[in-house]
Amino acid sequence: MAQRIGWLHDELLLAADLVSRNHWSAVRANNPAAEELSQLLRQGTLHPGKVLPDDFRSPWSIQRKTFDLATSDPSYQGKATRGALRDAGVLAAFRRDVNGMQAAAAEVRRLLLENLALPQDWSTDVDNLSFDEGGVVEYLGRRRERSSRLREAKISDALKSRGSLECEICQFDFSAFYGSRGDRYIEVHHRTPLHASGSTHSSLKELVLLCANCHRMCHRGNWITPDELGAMIREARGA
Repeated sequence: MAQRIGWLHDELLLAADLVSRNHWSAVRANNPAAEELSQLLRQGTLHPGKVLPDDFRSPWSIQRKTFDLATSDPSYQGKATRGALRDAGVLAAFRRDVNGMQAAAAEVRRLLLENLALPQDWSTDVDNLSFDEGGVVEYLGRRRERSSRLREAKISDALKSRGSLECEICQFDFSAFYGSRGDRYIEVHHRTPLHASGSTHSSLKELVLLCANCHRMCHRGNWITPDELGAMIREARGA
């Protein structure tokens, strides 16, 4: 049975970011920004292993949370909600350093979207290359560090060994399909996502190259591994 799931700091950070960009006011459910944030959070990436209720982080819940945050602002003339008293510190941090907090929110959004830009060639021996990843840092809460050098090495290694960048599940090749616009584009995925594994020492073997569709399917709802998704595709095709 789905349970009520409290808001994590990273989720509050994204909601407060909307408030700061909306003249320090709540964002209505029919606002495209609320709908976009709802879709992002409903992937469940921040809540691995949990059964999400049907109304989890709906646009209406985004509206309510931004209302809580907005009423916590000293400039608000009405009565603060109970949620406002609990979440006031997040919006206060935006008031103190709006540029820095908006940058932090942008980083959280980037990590959730995981649209990983392709790097330039990594000129080194990558056979035994590895980096510490997922270390927790404090920025009024915790957010994950990721090693861009490891992603660069993974992509360069694939180009060197195979000469192309294909999805390791469905074999989609952006370059073959889109021509020059798709050159050197692919997304990089951890076999066990960092939000589930925590701080870890990752090597190239822990990374897989995925197209955007397969990447989203791995993260949708309760995350599954690339091998599990591949098995589901083969079963659906009757293979």
